[in-house]
Amino acid sequence: MELYDIAVIGTGPAGISAAITATVRNKRVLLLGSKNLSEKLEKAHEIRNYPGFPAVKGSELAAAMKAHLDSMGIEITEKRVSAVYAMGDYFALQADQEMLEATAVILTTGVVQGKPLPGEEQWLGRGVSYCATCDAVLYRGRDVAVIGYSPREEAEAAFLSEVCAKVLYFPVYEAEPILPESVRVIREKVTGIEADGDRKKVVTAENGYSVDGVFVLREAVAPGQLVPGLETDGSHVKVSRKMECSIPGCFAAGDITGTPYQYIKAAGEGNVAALSAVSYLDQLKRAKA
Repeated sequence: MELYDIAVIGTGPAGISAAITATVRNKRVLLLGSKNLSEKLEKAHEIRNYPGFPAVKGSELAAAMKAHLDSMGIEITEKRVSAVYAMGDYFALQADQEMLEATAVILTTGVVQGKPLPGEEQWLGRGVSYCATCDAVLYRGRDVAVIGYSPREEAEAAFLSEVCAKVLYFPVYEAEPILPESVRVIREKVTGIEADGDRKKVVTAENGYSVDGVFVLREAVAPGQLVPGLETDGSHVKVSRKMECSIPGCFAAGDITGTPYQYIKAAGEGNVAALSAVSYLDQLKRAKA
């Protein structure tokens, strides 16, 4: 298995900045995220404070960032990272059905909006999962529910329908889901997840639905759940001025570190995080010499 120097999780301005800086410093970089970069950036009507781009549309700035990545040969790996484990002198990343490895990690996943559902954290790993591709095999021939926070999650639900006996899909968005007929779409507001004997129950404002497993699929996982043991402050990661997290070798940048939620701040922090990660790698190298 290839061991990357630095894994950057997220393709917003912070992640792109970090990947560019780390590549300039001749590090082997794994950039994980969407090839469409940041939906938030893409939809920005006008950005007025990004140096060199006065009154630029978000889509135009995103196109410029993508062109910068392409010019440097930096590829984006479109895999959903559901967990990052500190293994001592490296990190193991659960990305879909693969385990990837990197000596250092930079978190640029943005801020997770809203609080976890009641019962979500309590039953995580015991009937609640954040990765359908990873855990589908555990529910082969059984009943599952998918709580999808964007149309992107429909592909995961469709995949589960090929493996599981029954799939219930609870969309947390307005668009009409496009799913196989075997997937039952339920337009009810989910209020929590409870135990139901050996099974779990998805509770809505109107009913309760008993299933064997529940998949809560969001664009981003809360940092404390993504990286076990990471020190957080609510939905944000605690960092030093060098963008260092509480776990050695782990860094963070952008909205995930707190306000202000601005693109220029995110890009600057991405640069600092990459330089700090490079310094961390150099320290490890000297220690092993």
